[in-house]
This record gives sequence, C-alpha cells and structure tokens, in this order.
Amino acid sequence: CCSVTKSYPTLLVGGRASPSRKRPISGRQHDSHGSAALSRAPFPESLWVLDLKPFLAGPRLHLSIGGMEATSAGEQLGVTYKQVHCHPEGFPLGLTFRAPLIFFSLRGPARTVIALWNFQISAVVVTDGERILGLGDLGCYGMGIPVGKLALYTACGGVNPRQCLPVLLDVGTNNEELLRDPLYIGLKHRRVRGQEYEGLLDEFMQAAAMGIAHLLVMALEKEGVPKADATRKIWMVDSKGLIVKGRSHLNHEKEMFAQDHPEVNSLEEVVRLVKPTAIIGVAAIAGAFTEQILRDMASFHEHPIIFALSNPTSKAECTAEKCYRVTEGRGIFASGSPFPSVTLEDGRTFFPGQGNNAYVFPGVALGVIAGGIRHIPDEIFLLTAEQIAQEVSEQHLSQGRLYPPLSTIRDVSLRIAIKVLDFAYKHNLASYYPEPEDKEAFVRSLVYTPDYDSFTLDSYTWPEEAMNVQNI
Repeated sequence: CCSVTKSYPTLLVGGRASPSRKRPISGRQHDSHGSAALSRAPFPESLWVLDLKPFLAGPRLHLSIGGMEATSAGEQLGVTYKQVHCHPEGFPLGLTFRAPLIFFSLRGPARTVIALWNFQISAVVVTDGERILGLGDLGCYGMGIPVGKLALYTACGGVNPRQCLPVLLDVGTNNEELLRDPLYIGLKHRRVRGQEYEGLLDEFMQAAAMGIAHLLVMALEKEGVPKADATRKIWMVDSKGLIVKGRSHLNHEKEMFAQDHPEVNSLEEVVRLVKPTAIIGVAAIAGAFTEQILRDMASFHEHPIIFALSNPTSKAECTAEKCYRVTEGRGIFASGSPFPSVTLEDGRTFFPGQGNNAYVFPGVALGVIAGGIRHIPDEIFLLTAEQIAQEVSEQHLSQGRLYPPLSTIRDVSLRIAIKVLDFAYKHNLASYYPEPEDKEAFVRSLVYTPDYDSFTLDSYTWPEEAMNVQNI
C-alpha cells in the first residue's frame, strides 16, 4: 500500500490517503491536459523544483538551503516557500500537487492510514484549507501550505524530510468557484460544522490554538505585570469594530479581551481614542493601516510599532515604504510578507523585518523532536521569542531590522532547539532519557543535511615502512 523512492515516501494509494473525491477518467484526462498547459506557463521554476522532490530530495533541499544565503529575505523564503509551493496565477491549484501528502475526509480511517505509513513521522502540519493566508477558503487546494511549512522545517531547522508529513482535513468547502470546478479534487459540498466536524478533529488530534494576544499577556506577566492589567492593555478590533463588553455574539476568546468602552466601528477612530504603543494587523485587509493611522501613531510616540503581518503581500495592512515615509523613519516596522529595503530622501536606508514564523517553528520542532516532548506549553514559544530577540544586534536595530538576517536562520534554529531541549528536561517534559550531557552536540547530531552518502569503497594506504621486507 506504500512505496518508497530514494529520498521521500510517496503518496499512499488506496484508503483515504489520496484526495477524497473519485472522478471519472474524463476528469483525469482533463488534468493531464491542464498539466501540459501548465508546463508552458511562465512559472517553470516552481514546478521544476517540485518535480525534484519525490526522486531527488537532496538537490531540491540543497537548492532551498542554498537559497538562505541570498541577499534578499524575500528571495530566501521565496525559493523555499512561495515560489516552490504556491501556484501560478490563473491555473488550477490541483494541477501542481506532488507527493507525499495525506488527505483525511469525514469518515476516513485516519488511524489505519497513519498506521500503514511506513516511516517514523516526527513532524505533522495540518490544515482544513479554510483560511489560507489572505486567499480564504481553498479546500483541498490548501495542501500547499502544510507542504511549504514542512519544507521550511527542513531548510531552516534541519528536520529530516522523511519524518515530515503534511495533512489536510477535507470537510468540504464554501468556495463557490471550487464547488463548480470539475477539476476540484476535494469533497464537493459545503463545509461540515458541528458534531461531525468535531468528531473528525477528535479522531485526528486534540489541540488548542494560542493567539498573539495570549502570548503578549504571558510576556507581560513574566515582566511582573498582573494578568488583569496585562489583559486590559490589549485592545482588539474585528470586522464589527472594537471588541467591547456587552457586544452581541462574542465568543469566549473575545470576551476575555473585551474592553469596558462604548462601541467604536472605525479603526482610525479606535487608534485616535486608545493611542496604542503598537498596532498589529492579522486580518488580511489590504491598506487597513491608512496614512492617517500612521500619522497618528507617529504623533503619539517617538517610535511607534507597526506590524503589518497579513499574507500575502497584496493583503498587507501597509507597505514598508509607506510606514517609513509617513513616520519619517521613526516607525518600528515588521511585516508578514517580504518587502525590499527602503531609502528615504535624507539618504537613510531601512531593511524591514519579516515577521515570519519560519524563525520560530523549525527550531521549536527540532527541539521537540530531540527531546520527545509530548506537550508543548506556551512558555516554549515565549522563550523562543526571547532567543530570537537576543540574535538581533544593535547594528541590526539601527538598520530597521527586528529579526536576525535570514542567512543565519539555520544557526538561530539550532540555538532555539537547544533552549527548548534544556527547558524540557528542566520541567520534566522530555521523554527521551538519559538526558544528554552535551545538548548542543546532541541536537547537531539530529540536524538533517541533504548531502548524499558516498557510494565508493573506503580505501586505506599502507604506511611505507610497513611495506619494507624484513631480512630473515
């Protein structure tokens, strides 16, 4: 039921490992024609690198890891993630899939499929395809995200690709275009909600999401701020405006951060009233941070913090150039998407930091695997953030960099993994014993490199003195 190539497991055939919907031969013929057309598209590098994956993982990962030495942060992450795992605009996403992947549908034998996978899996990235960056509901076509994330686990953190598995939970899609698309590979019905969907999640995993706000509260508590005071310092805005007490239809997460304040609908008005130290955008609304908001932030603080973290670039709340120009270079800017350096009229050049989780999860994953950690507490992400901050020098800060250069990410991930491993043993979270005396050497021994083993026989040269014939 499972076959193996030299460097990568392939897609399971049979069971529910393949996409959920069975299609007639005419549909598959349609796929073949589409793939042929795609090969002539002006996007050859992504599919070429993807085609390396099943059979030549070494060269593909050499290309990805080598890309980390590029001069532009956007280029570095792009080679590994955006260009390699996203799709050419105007072409169906389903035509670009490559193994290995696993799809689970609502009544699929999840436990059986995983049991048949004949590789030791240490890192799994899961999506249900509903909220893909700023692209929305992509259904089964959201598989490119876990594939791309796991590529970063290997390229940035050194996690063995044989131990990585992307998984998509197929519960339908609410995307009308996909429901009408004859090429769509997933279940062609609207998303299942309620008990049936929860049953699928219970079958597969039990986890809780941790938001940015909760981590900020934890960081403030660590600095001595009482939790109640820390919570009151965080003001949240959703599609209906400021989240305040008494507003209808607030879930538990929003109720925790609801403020005792009259309702305010406009983000600009919220900023004027609250005068925040920092604004963080994660709603994928392009241009949400208007020039007026940026001017107000610059008037409130000498160095306002502007984090436009939405992906992709077209959904960013503001651009780096706009932030630095409006704040006259005083803004502390980070983005979820890559932006080029910005040179102001006075000659100062800023290098915007990319707040990408590629700095976080590869190192965390490597540390979790190294220690056999079964439960990952929030404190691990906090110490990871602290380690990343320690990697930023004063010179980096003077250039507008909030993150270390991406060319150093392998070293950064290694140090994060060591910190995670040390924390795990100190707090009885590790399951691998005895505890390694030299944790750095132990973690280094687990780091994957794409170099091939030599197939030539080892040769030894006898020392010349051993070749001398003794007189008898």
